[in-house]
Amino acid sequence: MVYLAHIRTAFALSNGTYGSPRMHRDLVDEGHEIGRHRTARLMRENRLIARQKRRFKRTTDSEHAWPVAPNLVAQDFTADGPDRKWGADISYIWTAEGWLYLAIVLDLFSRRVVGWATSDRLKRDLAVEALRRALVARDPGSGLVHHSDRGLQYCSVDYQALLRKRGILISMSGRGNCYDNSIVETFFKTIKSELIWPVAWQSRQQAENAVARYIDGLS
Repeated sequence: MVYLAHIRTAFALSNGTYGSPRMHRDLVDEGHEIGRHRTARLMRENRLIARQKRRFKRTTDSEHAWPVAPNLVAQDFTADGPDRKWGADISYIWTAEGWLYLAIVLDLFSRRVVGWATSDRLKRDLAVEALRRALVARDPGSGLVHHSDRGLQYCSVDYQALLRKRGILISMSGRGNCYDNSIVETFFKTIKSELIWPVAWQSRQQAENAVARYIDGLS
């Protein structure tokens, strides 16, 4: 069932924190015609029960603890120049072969993608690869603010260590606030409405090639 596949993926992306109201809102935003009660029933029948996010103590000297960074951006998505603020997030594209996951890094000044990567699996290396490409392409100076949600991909030791090595300040969305990374979410909604939704993608490679052309066209 396509609805259940979307629900399972969105639930995994939320690190198990989406309840049925937020899940339903996301499905509707993605263009799916599904009712609130059906969403709740599918989650309940498949034991997709939202859990409270863990409370993290920010311990800057303890990388293995995967600390959550403070929200330095605080919904101020303006920037006075390129490579001052970046936003990062992960979304997904349905193909006949299964899901294709897309991680991006967005410059908040230009609203352009400066790094991206795809994978057939939702793994930490996906976000790291997108970040590495952004760092190579832009070579930003220290003081850049990198903003993301609190997903495990961005809280991982590897990801945060790569940011700190370059002198990049780490910012993360507040607990349960879907508006704290709205600029990147807006980009995903735009690319899906303009590129993804109108096409029945037959393969992951086909979708990836189209994404590459779309992003290159915006550069």
